[in-house]
Amino acid sequence: MPSTKIQGINKVKKRLADGSVRYHHYHRATGWALKGELGSMEFLADYVAAEQSMRDRHAGVLNRLIRDYTLSPEFGKLADSTRKEYQRMLTKVEARFGDLPIAALDDPRVRQDFMGWRGTVSKESGEREADNRLSVLSSMLTWAKENGHILHNHVAGFRRLHKADRSERIWLPEHIEAFMKVAPLELQRALILALHTGQRQADLLSLSWNNYDGSYISLRQGKTKRRVEIPCTAALKRMLDGLNRETNVVLTTKTKLPWKARYFKAQWESATKAAGITDLRFHDLRGTAITMLAESGCSTPQIAAITGHSLKSVTTILDKYLARTRTLAGEAITLFENARSTEFANRLQTAEKKDAGA
Repeated sequence: MPSTKIQGINKVKKRLADGSVRYHHYHRATGWALKGELGSMEFLADYVAAEQSMRDRHAGVLNRLIRDYTLSPEFGKLADSTRKEYQRMLTKVEARFGDLPIAALDDPRVRQDFMGWRGTVSKESGEREADNRLSVLSSMLTWAKENGHILHNHVAGFRRLHKADRSERIWLPEHIEAFMKVAPLELQRALILALHTGQRQADLLSLSWNNYDGSYISLRQGKTKRRVEIPCTAALKRMLDGLNRETNVVLTTKTKLPWKARYFKAQWESATKAAGITDLRFHDLRGTAITMLAESGCSTPQIAAITGHSLKSVTTILDKYLARTRTLAGEAITLFENARSTEFANRLQTAEKKDAGA
């Protein structure tokens, strides 16, 4: 029988007295032993019974609500990286509030319990982690309200503890020059690709050669599911055409393996540190690309077509970033000084008033 992929199963290898090997399967959440071969009718019957046992045990409590949420179509539509992070956060919620009756969620006093928990997490793991856990909990409660499980989300609208203002965090030419001098080739390629496409790290690390036709990079973004088609600049095309297509993905490690997100992050941080850069992240290249496109004279719709942002998001980003750069301001003054309509203003000079009695 073909292998069946079922979530929540632990596979344990055991060597018998005669030297042969046998595999046993267990339902992860309950620990039930699952009889029969993986995917067989006997196996599936035990799996269904274990799932039912868990549902019965969690009926009427927050654990059940969390499980229903993670099995919902809405949760399934989230990007893979987002789902993993949500699951990590919800595991923390389960550990603290898993046995909380669902009925208690409609009591306004439950907000005090959740906010108190956030305060504890803030001291142990930092404000950002604490805010993120409460934010994911709030998202789950909003889903529960919309689907008729509860009447109110008493966590909605909480004020965040962590305030990260990255409005001035753009890669300037001197940052890029310093990075390119010390970073290994594999990371230099990642920077060029990010700067010339404005895409997220996850999408760039998974970018395959099938996404590049020699002139355009076409991809469906993992987070927004938007499809973008990006014309390659001469510099980007030159880099891509010069690479050996030894692997399926464009960006690889030195050993020609696909990047793992954590390993890439560690290597990137090491390179930025070596370059003397302490306050910039890879994600800031996305905002930098948007800023450069705007400074080049691109309109908001043109920028959105490349980066995959909504028009509103592009405008918000530009409101933050462009005010901190000198390029547009310098160009504006040049235009001001050379425009015929402002000629009178450019001739203005101060002059002392003459005494009327003189």
